[in-house]
Amino acid sequence: MHPLLDIVAALEAAGVRAVVVGGVAVVLHGHVRMTADLDLVLDLQRDNVLAALGVLQDQGLRPRLPVPPEQFAEPDIRKRWVRTQQLTVFSLHDPNDPRREVDLFAESPVPFDDLWRDSTLRRLGSTDVRIASIEHLLHMKRVVGRPKDLEDIAALEEIRAEGAGDA
Repeated sequence: MHPLLDIVAALEAAGVRAVVVGGVAVVLHGHVRMTADLDLVLDLQRDNVLAALGVLQDQGLRPRLPVPPEQFAEPDIRKRWVRTQQLTVFSLHDPNDPRREVDLFAESPVPFDDLWRDSTLRRLGSTDVRIASIEHLLHMKRVVGRPKDLEDIAALEEIRAEGAGDA
């Protein structure tokens, strides 16, 4: 199994409410490109975040920030990090495998319930992967606007026009 798919499978098995966004979601919609990490938007309810962090730690992932990972589950702490440190994502990595890195969004770029409702389930092997809709990915990519995001926008718009992806 792919190193990132193991992580998604473990989150799914634990019942964590998470939606794959970023490069992996773009790939799963049909645009072949390289991506190095797994970007996730979590339901930021404390219990869900704690469950996600437990799964990620069990998978051998450790936070890049020198803080106890459980602090990310605390809404007031997370909001302070966003406000004072401009934290966008809370990154975790596997010190033994550089191919295993996960970025958890500190704030949902789209209301989570909308992201969840409009997401698509893709079956990869024996794992269901919940990915953001093309429309939500386009919105997120436009907000960020880096060169690779602009390339992804063009590819996603083409996929949407061809009817190959989910709108």
